[in-house]
Amino acid sequence: MTWMEPENGWFAVPEEILTALAKDGFAECKRELTTSRSDSRPAGGVWQGVDARTAAVASAIWVNRPGWEQAIVFIDIDGQSFVDRGAFSPTGDSYRDDGGEG
Repeated sequence: MTWMEPENGWFAVPEEILTALAKDGFAECKRELTTSRSDSRPAGGVWQGVDARTAAVASAIWVNRPGWEQAIVFIDIDGQSFVDRGAFSPTGDSYRDDGGEG
């Protein structure tokens, strides 16, 4: 798992991220794959899990790139982007911080 600053996402194997989230207590409640290529291989996907102990929600969205073993993965825990070094991103955006769309 490697942070990619230009994409603001992680270069990783999605299943490894999902397994790590599950080990941290997030129970899968949704998983979908998207297909939009002519070869019908998944172009990406989305996963969502809930931690029953804390009611925290984790989401992972990934985009596969043809010919790459790893994908670009975007991780969100309770509305905060999970960024390099495991820190949550301080958005400084009061609209998002107050629960608005973003």
